[in-house]
Amino acid sequence: MGITRRQALAGTAGAVAGAAGIYALVDRHASPPERAAAPSSLPPEQHLLDGVQVITDNGVEVLVPPLHHAVVTGTVAAADLPKARAGLEDALRELESRFPATPAGLGITVAWGLPYFRRHVAAQWERLQPLDVRARKPALLDAIRFPSDPSDIELEGNDVAVLLRSDSEAAIAEAEKLLFEDLGVFAKTTVRRGFAGGGLPRTLALEAGIRGADLIPEKAELFLGFTSTLKDNLGPSRIANLETLGLARIPQGYFRHGTHMHLSHIHENLEKWYVNTSHKGRVQTTFRPGLEVPEGTLTVAQGRDEISSAADVRRGYRAHGAIGHTGALQTASRLARRQIGPDGTVYAAGTAIPQRADFNTLDNPFAWSAAGTESADPAAGVHFVVFNPTSDDFHRVRNAMDGVLPDGTTLVFDPRAEGQGFNSVLLTTRRQNFLVPPRARRSFPLSELRS
Repeated sequence: MGITRRQALAGTAGAVAGAAGIYALVDRHASPPERAAAPSSLPPEQHLLDGVQVITDNGVEVLVPPLHHAVVTGTVAAADLPKARAGLEDALRELESRFPATPAGLGITVAWGLPYFRRHVAAQWERLQPLDVRARKPALLDAIRFPSDPSDIELEGNDVAVLLRSDSEAAIAEAEKLLFEDLGVFAKTTVRRGFAGGGLPRTLALEAGIRGADLIPEKAELFLGFTSTLKDNLGPSRIANLETLGLARIPQGYFRHGTHMHLSHIHENLEKWYVNTSHKGRVQTTFRPGLEVPEGTLTVAQGRDEISSAADVRRGYRAHGAIGHTGALQTASRLARRQIGPDGTVYAAGTAIPQRADFNTLDNPFAWSAAGTESADPAAGVHFVVFNPTSDDFHRVRNAMDGVLPDGTTLVFDPRAEGQGFNSVLLTTRRQNFLVPPRARRSFPLSELRS
């Protein structure tokens, strides 16, 4: 029997946030996969997560992300930043001592927004903020509205966002309670919850009474069906670090081993996707015009031999009046040439740059918010979390989704046109960009320096 809409989101504001609600059903319907042992030491990056299982589906390597996800945002509530910095770092180290930094334990990523840097450490930020040498702009920019975004999209202004990833909902709840309730250094603004795992989107959407849920493929890892966590689709190693591709200049090396994080909430129209679009149409909308795969295929290879160039996207547009979501993104999200990182890692041409950490959600748009903007009615969507070397690098990829390609090509569409990839079934409600410092400087970065 399905739960009621009220039951679906019950309990989301408490210390065990969501344990009595829809996300507790994840553990009823899915078991944690086998995970590798925890590393002997933590990397200097805080956005990388070790121990993610790799499986093969339809001949393609696919990563198996943690089952449970949460992002908690907030503003700085502490007046004494040195004291707050010490307290936050102690709390983070305590969590790391309890939970290995793997999906079986707990992944913690602390990201900071421009409001924090501008209000609390403005002089230090002016001196030491990383700069995007390609764009000739700061590496961290205010979020912007893209052509296909609705006019009422909210560009948020949080000081901090903490990404929590684990196979254990209890581990996430414990971290949220310690960092946002017990410490007293943040005022919580929103809680965003969700899940990942094959078969869970259909199961949980049916339980929540989402229209169109019965049309979601049974084994799909996303509400829209197709597998997205292909190993070839996700940036490897340290490729999204500020320093790796030479996109950022990092004064005094302060933010070396850091990265940029974008966070947004996206509503997904399942009825329009499944009722109004055939399987063939969904394939071509997701990947590229003209592509055909057998009915029922969910995992489609996206290796270096299958990626689209700007010329491919232009040809598809001329022939079909349409672009595919993945094909358009690849013009900006894949390396145009072979590069070697500072640590000697070789990244071949065609390698993906963004490292995504997005997850399915039934939040509408939040599980909880201080402003009361959460909804009583669950809705299919995604909390989109992605790491790119800079804000401009993310903006280039997102613009490609709208047909604005990095070579200067602009393919003309009406906003949210059906030929514009996923845009006709997606509706972004919130956006913000953040900077993820290296692990050693994750707690109130720059506050230890004189202004």
